[in-house]
Amino acid sequence: MSQKEESKTSQNGQTMIESAGLTKYYGPFVATEDVTFTVTKGQVAAFLGPNGAGKSTTMKMLTGYLAPTRGHAVIGGHNVATERIEASRLIGYLPENGPLYLEMTPSGLLKYLGEARGMTGSALQGRMEYVAEKCALQKVWGKPIGKLSRGYRQRVGMAQALLHDPEVLILDEPTSGLDPNQVHEVRELINSLSKTKTILLSTHILREAQAVCSRVILINDGRIVLDGTVSDLEGSDHDMEGRFRKLTTASAK
Repeated sequence: MSQKEESKTSQNGQTMIESAGLTKYYGPFVATEDVTFTVTKGQVAAFLGPNGAGKSTTMKMLTGYLAPTRGHAVIGGHNVATERIEASRLIGYLPENGPLYLEMTPSGLLKYLGEARGMTGSALQGRMEYVAEKCALQKVWGKPIGKLSRGYRQRVGMAQALLHDPEVLILDEPTSGLDPNQVHEVRELINSLSKTKTILLSTHILREAQAVCSRVILINDGRIVLDGTVSDLEGSDHDMEGRFRKLTTASAK
């Protein structure tokens, strides 16, 4: 176990994210089946899997955007279905290709979202200034979001997820479509946030897991096929890509 893994696993063992048998059917199609795992306080966990494996569906159920057919999600001890408001206060969610109001500026959008969460006055202003600096948005603070590059739009999405200072971050493909420099910036941001947040990071990019995560949860065909450390995914021959292919090409059903 690496030093990074040891430092993460030695932190408070409080469960912050719990997926308990999350199952989602669309008619006869099975999107996820009995997806069960926990993420403890202070961990950065990669939710890995090929495209269409069930990552986004699971994250939508964890955040309450999608109701499961069976099972339940718990965030910081709050059932997402029955304690929605309490759970949502703890979550910062960055959906893949999350919708943004393109005619608004980053400043205007964050002010609007903050007020919708009940934030006002100097507290809201302080958090807006914090996320503007943390996500490097100062140069485009007053520019319409519709005029921004993909990288800056992703930063705006990250800023809205961080605005209310949540304890849990659920990030769905945060580096999708970014150039190498932008990917590096997002990874640096996640590394800095990992000191105070519990993070579940969805990706199909294996190097992402190696760069920022201490834990790997691998899903294939809607089912968990591996739950362990990054070194568990690498295997004894340290061939992460080979082990990923082996686990995701074999049918999990």
